[in-house]
Amino acid sequence: QVQLVESGGGLVQAGDSLNLSCAAIGPTFTKYIMGWFRHQPGKEYAFVASISRDGTNAYYADAVKGRFVISRDNVKNTVSLQMNSLKPEDTAVYYCAAQAISATDFGYWGQGTQVTVSS
Repeated sequence: QVQLVESGGGLVQAGDSLNLSCAAIGPTFTKYIMGWFRHQPGKEYAFVASISRDGTNAYYADAVKGRFVISRDNVKNTVSLQMNSLKPEDTAVYYCAAQAISATDFGYWGQGTQVTVSS
């Protein structure tokens, strides 16, 4: 199993940047595809970005493509989400998640970190 702990959320203004970090606690970090999701009040959880186990492939939701960058460090067992050109509609609780080999969904989640973007 893996435990995930996010950090880096906060209150920023529109146009600012913010970096979220997620530390994975547990063995074999490279077994997991890592992702970021977000949850806005009154809406369902939404996929933001994911990155392959070796870090060579990344995928993004259309809403963040070109503004957010996901990366991972398989030595430090961390995954990051660099968020640039933030918009008020990016306001949400952001969650780090992990998908194990042979799993069909992200079965491990962090506690979430709040990101608030003011206009």
